[in-house]
Amino acid sequence: MKPPVDNVRVSSKGRDILIQAKRHTGLKQWNELLRWAFCISLANPDRPKVMRKLDVGIDAIEWQTFAGSCGDIFTAAFRARANSDQIRLDDQEAVTSYFRAHIERGVAALRTVKSLAALAALQDQIARSRSGS
Repeated sequence: MKPPVDNVRVSSKGRDILIQAKRHTGLKQWNELLRWAFCISLANPDRPKVMRKLDVGIDAIEWQTFAGSCGDIFTAAFRARANSDQIRLDDQEAVTSYFRAHIERGVAALRTVKSLAALAALQDQIARSRSGS
């Protein structure tokens, strides 16, 4: 399955949040945190705000490095969400902007995370709010 982007990019503000989150959670790799961020954003029922002009704060991470062995799962989850938000999947610019909006929103949610347990609790809290529990 073709991934939504070839490379994952994060703004300089996002980089600063990721550095802090690495320190608090003990996770060592950018891709580990970015996967959490992506899932947190996908779980949020609101449509992410697409920003047209974002700087690049970290070197691009190739999709395969970001997604690992779960690439098809991340791609399918992204496509399902994009469809529900009426994003044209045949418009690569729109897809890229929408994907980056999810990454940036998810990274922003990591700002309050003080431990790995708090990261898991944040994901659970978002999932519960989405299901109405």
